[in-house]
Amino acid sequence: MHRTRNSRLASLVLWLLPLFISPSLLFAQTGTVTGRVTAQGENAGALSEVRVTVLGTSLFALTGNDGRYTLKGVPAGEQTLSFRWIGYQPTQATVTVVAGQTTTADASLSQAPVSLGELVVEGASRAPERVVEAPAAISVVEPQIMTNLAATGQAPMALTAVPGVDVVQNGVNDFNVNARGFNSSLNRRVLVLQDGRDLAIAFLGSQEWNGIAASLDELGRIEVVRGPGSALYGANAFSGVINITTPTAREVEGTKIAIGGGELSTFRADLRHAGVLSNGRLGYKVMAGYNRSDTWTRSRTAFDQGDLQREYADATDEPVGPNIERVALKGQAINATTGAAEGDRDPLQNWFGTARVDYYQPNGHVLTGEGSYGNVQNEVFVTGIGRVQILGANKAYGRLTYAAPRYNLMAWWNHRDASDSNGNSQRSLATGAYLFETSNIYHVEGQYNHGFDGERGRVVVGASYRSINVNTFGTLMRPEDDDRADHIASAYGQVEYRLHPQVRFVGAMRFDDGNLFDPQVSPKAAIVFSPSENHSFRLSVNRAFMTPNYSEWFLRVNAGAPVNFSALETGLRANPQLGPLLAGVPQGSLFGPGNIVPVLALGNRDLVPEETLGWEIGYKGNVTNRFYVSVDLYTASLKNFVTDLLPGVNPSYGPWQAPATVPPQGQAALSAAVQTVLLSNPATALAGKGLTTLEDGSSAIVVSYTNAGRVQQYGAEIGLGYQFSDAFRLDGSFVPFGFDVKEQLLGDQLVANTPSKKATLAASYISTFGLDASAQLRLIDGYQWAAGVFVGYVPAQELLNASLGYRFNNFLRVSATATNLLDQQQFSLYGGAVVGRRVLAQVEANF
Repeated sequence: MHRTRNSRLASLVLWLLPLFISPSLLFAQTGTVTGRVTAQGENAGALSEVRVTVLGTSLFALTGNDGRYTLKGVPAGEQTLSFRWIGYQPTQATVTVVAGQTTTADASLSQAPVSLGELVVEGASRAPERVVEAPAAISVVEPQIMTNLAATGQAPMALTAVPGVDVVQNGVNDFNVNARGFNSSLNRRVLVLQDGRDLAIAFLGSQEWNGIAASLDELGRIEVVRGPGSALYGANAFSGVINITTPTAREVEGTKIAIGGGELSTFRADLRHAGVLSNGRLGYKVMAGYNRSDTWTRSRTAFDQGDLQREYADATDEPVGPNIERVALKGQAINATTGAAEGDRDPLQNWFGTARVDYYQPNGHVLTGEGSYGNVQNEVFVTGIGRVQILGANKAYGRLTYAAPRYNLMAWWNHRDASDSNGNSQRSLATGAYLFETSNIYHVEGQYNHGFDGERGRVVVGASYRSINVNTFGTLMRPEDDDRADHIASAYGQVEYRLHPQVRFVGAMRFDDGNLFDPQVSPKAAIVFSPSENHSFRLSVNRAFMTPNYSEWFLRVNAGAPVNFSALETGLRANPQLGPLLAGVPQGSLFGPGNIVPVLALGNRDLVPEETLGWEIGYKGNVTNRFYVSVDLYTASLKNFVTDLLPGVNPSYGPWQAPATVPPQGQAALSAAVQTVLLSNPATALAGKGLTTLEDGSSAIVVSYTNAGRVQQYGAEIGLGYQFSDAFRLDGSFVPFGFDVKEQLLGDQLVANTPSKKATLAASYISTFGLDASAQLRLIDGYQWAAGVFVGYVPAQELLNASLGYRFNNFLRVSATATNLLDQQQFSLYGGAVVGRRVLAQVEANF
């Protein structure tokens, strides 16, 4: 056995040895290529961000502000370089590379504005394809938008101009991003991936946007796929997928320092350093960031229950109901006489550190290892049971990928820890209870793609396994449900075939199975007709599902103040027929000690996934070489909604039963009498519906969940873009939305939490001499909101965002960004904070 282990070790060493030896032999036969890329025509000048690629290898570089680029480690001999940039006609150049020497290759690109044929995406099919042929509604966020918003640290703000996407903001860093209706206070209908890693919190399934371990302008590329996406991405790609692809070390070689600040006492600092070693075969990137700001969120603890009305006074003319919370925001104290919160709130803070290594193999394969650690503090989430403040949470992740032209292998780990009452924890503002949680998600996945029939067809297949470990230490789940480990196994595939040079068929299917839900099959079919290179029509049908989160399955928390049933017991004892039945029941204990009955919010383990089946018709095209149009029409049938927390809907908690100390022959009559008395009085009707007997025989008022409801939704997503000149561009969108409720549970409020129409108009100017400016106007119709305890009307909004920047040279850029420039006091989810203007400035230095 010892010899066997040694032989295996020797085999492993011999197998790994070429990974370390072969690069040194290969690097000796490489050289360097450098040059400058300029534009042709009336606006001739340097072009930045042009992608320069050595064809047949994984080598590429991006030009700087002066148009210059450098490619290291280029194999000796004759090589072909490709120069590509959106808005310009691509070109190629052939150079002869001499080992150990530097070769110059300049290029000049002619303008070809708004060319869809040159835009390649991966999110719709999990493989590269031209956006005009993608079998889904998909948009790409321009890198300039993320650069303009970098000082805010608010990644969702970069999505506000994407047609069909709802960006709902609560406070500074808490956002809900949704597509195509039926939003919620903790949205998880849109799957968010960063380099293939799911960014959702394990317990809630929603995103913690301020926990992204990168500054906004370092996120690289963001693709937004709208519509059901479970056929390729599985659970919770219910209404779409946001696919973030961060740049490798080669793409961002050098050092960048960015420092910014402004209103709300904001201060932000980010550092990124990236480099390449061993003649470009080994790349490394380290990043660190710190963000601190005040918040728009306010405490709501006044005894007169009027804090919410006062907070919303300048934001709405609609009636505002009472709302009171037991504890103030961290840093504040409660006045013993009035209940008002006093003192300064602790600031919002988050910091992170990330390290990444890329190994570029000569055959084009790339091995990547990455790890990160960070902390978030004091942001407030709006949940179904009230607001929760994240006093502190540590977050970490690790990622290992192997990318090759035909296959990809990936493994990642997410960790979140908020389990220390003295520092990192969460607290319910409604009840004052500390809510602990620690979680780990482990995920492995492999994917393979292959062309066939002379590249007329392509197959993409993959499989994954995910393990989720969650422990709330009894603060959010029952001990028997807590400290749990669950799993999901999946397999998927997509077949594409070009039936005709202009007609492409796409079919996909995914199978998901886990220990918490029954197997799910998610099919997809699409036909794409492309009459020319820059025009396409699409017809597609998709099925998707969304699993309940751990809260909906296993929640156990106090949902309100206990109720005293002593008066009810006294009345029952005074009844001539019922009183004698209570002779064996000690006085004051019919409903428990002192007749004090807790109010509990409990999950429902029998919940099933929500489902949607959607049909779409779409068009993408360049009407002229300057005018771009996209139109997507859709309708979908949704069912099995997880309801709000309601009394009496979970069959596991039936009507209250009289205790065993009541004679058996009278138990049914007493139980019925209690229900009749409570339900006959509007003030106690909800308590009557929720009053139940738990497994241990104790009484409780329970609110829980169930699956109910069926809806037909429909809408359109219209996007337009016009390039007036090389420097000036105008974009707009109009999105109408509607729905019809076909079935609804009595007592549930099934609303879309989405405006019936919204529009955006955005203008951008990017000059060749370093100046850039943008403005965006968002027009959002008012809409009804109902999610958990927060029910009300969200007024219409007219929001103006603007930015201005100037790049002095490759090394220095200054910018200013304003969100809600006109300082319109507004809230976009009922129960959320009122958000105002925020103006920030930033200085960015590159070395």
